[in-house]
Order: sequence, then C-alpha cells, then structure tokens
Amino acid sequence: MITKFMTEVTAKFNPFSTCAKPARLFLTFLPPNARAGGMAITTTLLPRHSTEPSSLRVKFKDGKELNFNCEKTNIKGLVEELDRHSRQLQKTADLTD
Repeated sequence: MITKFMTEVTAKFNPFSTCAKPARLFLTFLPPNARAGGMAITTTLLPRHSTEPSSLRVKFKDGKELNFNCEKTNIKGLVEELDRHSRQLQKTADLTD
C-alpha cells in the first residue's frame, strides 16, 4: 500500500463489531513511522452498544478525500481504491521531477 501521499487518516469504529474489521486492518497496514512522516492519524472508538456505523476517511496531499463505510466494503477493496489514487499521484510526481 502506497502511504506517502496520505496526509490524514480518520477511523471511527466499534472494536467489538465484526463490520469494524476493514478499519482495524487498515490501521495495521500503516507503517510505524507514518506519524513522523507527516500523517495525522485519528482513531475514535465507539461504545460497545453504539449503532453508528464504522467509517474510514483518508485525505491525500492533493486535497482529495475518500470516505468509506466499513459495513459495505472489505479491506481488499479499500486498499485497491486507495492505491489507485496513490498511483495517480505517483505518476504526476514522476512526471514533474
């Protein structure tokens, strides 16, 4: 997963819910030095009996913001969507160098 173009990650999930799995797995995919690299990571844990759905929001250096409802997507689809935009930014960065 290409993370160097991500500037902000916001995850909100109930850790006891099965639909929180994509958000939890995404947070484990982030490299250990992500915070030092300028990425702001915010995690909100919902109460056990919360009815609010799990969500993930990722903001990129170009200002684009992707919002995911974790009940409707799996980790594979989430990573593919994020990598698709990161590859576009990588191409742009390679062409300007």
